[in-house]
Amino acid sequence: MCHCTPTHTRHASHPPRANATDTWNFHICRVYVRNLEERVKPEPLKEALRAIFSEYGNIIDIVAKTNLKAKGQAFIVFDDPESALNAVEEVQGFELFDKPMHLALARTRSDATVLKAGNDEEFDMHKRRRMAEKDKKKALEAVEEQKRLKRPLPGVPADITSRPAKNARGAGLKATGPGPAAVVPDEYLPPNKILFVQNLPDDFDKDAVTAIFSRFEGFREVRLVPGRSGIAFVEYEAEAGAITAKENTAGMALKNGEKTMKVTYQRQ
Repeated sequence: MCHCTPTHTRHASHPPRANATDTWNFHICRVYVRNLEERVKPEPLKEALRAIFSEYGNIIDIVAKTNLKAKGQAFIVFDDPESALNAVEEVQGFELFDKPMHLALARTRSDATVLKAGNDEEFDMHKRRRMAEKDKKKALEAVEEQKRLKRPLPGVPADITSRPAKNARGAGLKATGPGPAAVVPDEYLPPNKILFVQNLPDDFDKDAVTAIFSRFEGFREVRLVPGRSGIAFVEYEAEAGAITAKENTAGMALKNGEKTMKVTYQRQ
């Protein structure tokens, strides 16, 4: 059963309510909710959440995704930090569909909050940072998956799993040895301050590449590879400059659409 008005009293053990001017949460208007009933469809879930949380302030957005990793989670976006703080305190542990909700202030601002409070430039920067964080998360997940694949199976000695398999084509043939280790795809490499640029036109020189990338903050230099056309390295003073440049140049059409530039982070 869905209860739509919190009636429980706050426990004395709850920490004192944070002030809305605390540095870390001054702009946070988004409440992260987990431990929701996964079998409830998004629309009924949003309606129930709105009925509960609208008591604490004006809600500008509710996000409840359906993908497997995000099931049982939602974000409630208020129009001011004070409402978010009050909701976290008062609704913590309140049962919705017979499951106690676990609440926390989200670590980042939502798209709706930034769009409402800032200008287009700030919103674009917010989206670029979010995409960079997403790329970094994917890279870490890919590395962890690579490590997992290298681990020996439970109960099997490590020397057996690392032993090269015999060639199935017949006895007496030398083993070819273990295959090459899996490599994290370029698209999932974590951000750093050096970009690897590929698929440049053969006649592009250092000045042509510089003209594209020097307009982004913190540009330091372009390095071409002697004897190799079509690739270059672009370095920035800080990671933030490289992130901005990548987000604005990846997939750029060159030479009237004959070439599509590929931009990734340098492999460390």
